Amino acid sequence: MMFGAFLVLTCVNQAWLGLPFLLGLLLAMVAMALISFSIDKFLLRPMFGQPQFSVIILTIAIGFVIRFVAGAIWGHDPQSVEHPLAGQALTFEFAEGTVVLGLDELTVIAVTLILTSVLYLFFSKTRLGLAMQAASQNQLAAYYLGSPVKRVYSVVWALAGVLATIAGLLFAMKGTIDPSAGLLGIKAFAAAVIGGFGSLPGALIGGLIVGVSEPFAARYLAAGYSQIAPYAIMLLVLIIAPNGLFAQMQQKKV
Repeated sequence: MMFGAFLVLTCVNQAWLGLPFLLGLLLAMVAMALISFSIDKFLLRPMFGQPQFSVIILTIAIGFVIRFVAGAIWGHDPQSVEHPLAGQALTFEFAEGTVVLGLDELTVIAVTLILTSVLYLFFSKTRLGLAMQAASQNQLAAYYLGSPVKRVYSVVWALAGVLATIAGLLFAMKGTIDPSAGLLGIKAFAAAVIGGFGSLPGALIGGLIVGVSEPFAARYLAAGYSQIAPYAIMLLVLIIAPNGLFAQMQQKKV
C-alpha cells in the first residue's frame, strides 16, 4: 500500500514524468502488479506447500525490506500526492447548521464500497475467484483437484498489488505518505480478524468498527487508549467468536 502510493506520487508529482492523474494511477497500478507478481514468483513460490507460518514470517521480512527501499528512494519525510479533488467539498445547508463533506472523503467511501462489491462478486461468481478461495483454504487439495495453484497465487498477488495501490492513494488523499505508513496494515489485520477471514462484507464492517473505535476512545477515554482500542475489540471478538463476527468458515463434526 505504501509503495503503491509512492509510485502514484512519482508518476503524478514528479516534474520529469508529470503524467495526468488517471494515467499516472494506471501506470502505478500496472507497476505494482508486476512487482507483486515478481515477489510471488521469485520469493514465495519456493515456499509452496510449506506451513502458512513460514510464509507469514517471510512476508513480514519482505515488508521491512520494502520500507527500507522506499526510504532510500523517496526519503523519510512525509509527502503529499497531488490529486484533482484536493480542497473541493460539497456543502449542505440545514436548519440546524451547515454540513461540509470533502470530495476526497466521499471518494474514499464510494471507491471502498465499489471495490468491495466487485470483489465479492468476483470471488463468489467467477471460476478464477472460486479457484482463489480453494487455493487459500487448502493448497494441496486444490492442487490435487487440478487447480493451477501456483498460477492462481501469482494472480492473487498481482491483484493485491493493484488494490494496494488504490488503497495507498486513498490513504494519501487524506494526508501524507511516508515509509512507515505501511504499518497501517496491522490495523487492517485487526479489522479482518474482527469481521472474519474470508468475508469481504465482514472485513468492511470490521474496518468501520476499527475506524469508529479510535475517535470514540480518544473522546471518552484517557490519552493513549485510542491506540489500543482496535486491538482490545479484536481480543474481545476472538474470545466471543474466534472465527470473527461474519466468518464464512464453519466447524464440521465427522
